[in-house]
Amino acid sequence: MNRLKNYLPLHFVLLLIIGIVVQFYTKIWSFGFVNIVILLCSFLGFLFLLKNKIAVTIISFLSFIFIGITTVYIDDDKNCKDFYQYHLAEDSSVVFKIQKVLKSSLYQYKYQVEVTQINATKTCGKILLNIQQDSLFIPLKVDEKLLLKPTFLSINSNANPHQFNYKAYLEKQGIYQQVYTEKKQFLKLTTSDFSLVGLSSQFRNYIEESLQKHAFKKDELGVIKALLLGQRQDVSKELITDYQQAGAIHILAVSGLHVGVILWLLTFLFKPLEKLKSGRFLKTFCIVLLLWMFAFIAGLSASVVRAVTMFTFLAVGLTFRRKNVIAFSLITSMFFLLIIKPMFLFDVGFQLSYLAVFGIIWVQPKLAEICKPKLKIINFFWKLFTVSIAAQLGILPLSIYYFQQFPGLFLLSNFVIIPCLMSILIGGILVIILSLLNFLPDFFVVIYGKVISWMNGFIRWISQQEDFLFKEISISFLMMTSCYVLIVFGVRFFLDKTPKKLSYFLMIILVLQTLFLVEFKDNKHQKELIIFHKTRHSIIGKRIGSKLYLQHNLDSLSYKNDYSVKSYRIAEDIININQTNFKNCINFSDKNILLIDSLGIYNIRGLQKPIVVLQHSPKINLERLIKILNPAKIIADGSNYKSYVRYWKLRCKKEDIPFYNTKENGAFILKE
Repeated sequence: MNRLKNYLPLHFVLLLIIGIVVQFYTKIWSFGFVNIVILLCSFLGFLFLLKNKIAVTIISFLSFIFIGITTVYIDDDKNCKDFYQYHLAEDSSVVFKIQKVLKSSLYQYKYQVEVTQINATKTCGKILLNIQQDSLFIPLKVDEKLLLKPTFLSINSNANPHQFNYKAYLEKQGIYQQVYTEKKQFLKLTTSDFSLVGLSSQFRNYIEESLQKHAFKKDELGVIKALLLGQRQDVSKELITDYQQAGAIHILAVSGLHVGVILWLLTFLFKPLEKLKSGRFLKTFCIVLLLWMFAFIAGLSASVVRAVTMFTFLAVGLTFRRKNVIAFSLITSMFFLLIIKPMFLFDVGFQLSYLAVFGIIWVQPKLAEICKPKLKIINFFWKLFTVSIAAQLGILPLSIYYFQQFPGLFLLSNFVIIPCLMSILIGGILVIILSLLNFLPDFFVVIYGKVISWMNGFIRWISQQEDFLFKEISISFLMMTSCYVLIVFGVRFFLDKTPKKLSYFLMIILVLQTLFLVEFKDNKHQKELIIFHKTRHSIIGKRIGSKLYLQHNLDSLSYKNDYSVKSYRIAEDIININQTNFKNCINFSDKNILLIDSLGIYNIRGLQKPIVVLQHSPKINLERLIKILNPAKIIADGSNYKSYVRYWKLRCKKEDIPFYNTKENGAFILKE
């Protein structure tokens, strides 16, 4: 541990992360690329000229923080003069290049595309392209180019509090706008650029076509594509839900676990090379080459490249056979990845992967020493047990923070799934090779399909054990961070039972208890009025502490679990939800909120500058309403016709009245 603390790249990674976070949230640097070069050269000059060690250390720390700031600035296409938004004009002709094929929705095919040209100007920048589904439409492929005259639209933020913020997620991918179009509105260009990702996509499509010739069932083929080709689009929603509830959803996305299994297999297969002169280096070269070949087959997606990069550093590090080489290799790989792609820091998969691996390398060896079974089979399952516990310790607080649930049967899942995954990956590689050679025997297809079906059946059974799935657990970011501090000091105490470490451990428990009580007290005194957004529905809630009084037109039996309300209920620890009828007026925090529904009644005496909420498309004269009520704000929820909302917005702008549309702006929240 002390050697790890003194490992310089660990300090560099921490400083780099500080710089990335600072630039992402504050946009502190906005002075251009030339000034970046000047400042970096200045830092280097000070490092060469200064002789004082303290001054050199401070300058070095500032340099790496600034490198973090710089990477975020450079990674953002908006800071480039060729960014497409700076060249848009009315009726512009735009060329799009397909970068990634995304999972389709019910009504649209979805693609991530690069805006390569506007009229005659070369541009850069990514958008989300939505093409209306058509039975005659031939799906587009990576590197294909389209010409059209699009309307660029903003991406709406999360409609209701605590829901997944798709807009923020896309912005971290460098996507700020989207385009909707139809087959007849664009022209597919005959010219297309060559890229490694495009070549990978073509090869993967060829593999998919060869696999479809064999008698795999739909779910079997979907899992094969997910595990080996990085394509999760064909996995049914029901099966994905089963894997989520079993705590095994990571199995269906090519990640560090898959690459780790392949690394273990390759290390075993190439072990005889170590007997040759310079055999260890030849072995490492072969392993790294085959890992990147797997990444190529799996589509070179961000998660795959990230995992293969991590294990490439690990494979190279293992060549030198030195103490703490695994930890050093992982830290170095993290530094390298964040330099190249700083937005990885905010990726959930990146966070979970590194926390799981660091948990394993830190805790697992100590746990494994507790017991050393002599029988190999028992020793295998003991190591599997310790690895599962260590990995779960690494990801537990973060997974609860993001997913608000914890699978109690994760140990049982891992005991079965990991050995299955090993056989499925090994067998899958053989299936792909034999399928491409048109030499895949039917009996092998049946056996391999049965193994996958058996694993799916086991996962389905695990997901049905609802008593062991702890759902709807909500913790704050501060609580999550405190839990990690507790885990660190707790593990250190249990591994080395000293009075000093016990005092630290008890102190952190006290801090955690204090934080819990403070958050509980704040929650108890919280008061809010929320106008939720849901298309074709009206939902208004008045929250007092842990109670929520709800007026709505949802299904009376399932309204508590409606997606519009559920995220808010879980995140805010709402215990009781009661249906109510506010009628047409709510008084909250010394403000009057007037509800105007389809009846259009609003002439109420004594109201002064009320907040007006329009529901169910009332047929009213808005100009007359404004003259009579002089409202402080007008709000339109999701139950109104779009044409009405557009008219109301224009009228309010003309009358200089603040207008709030829940479809564009999300739920309206009024706090006391």
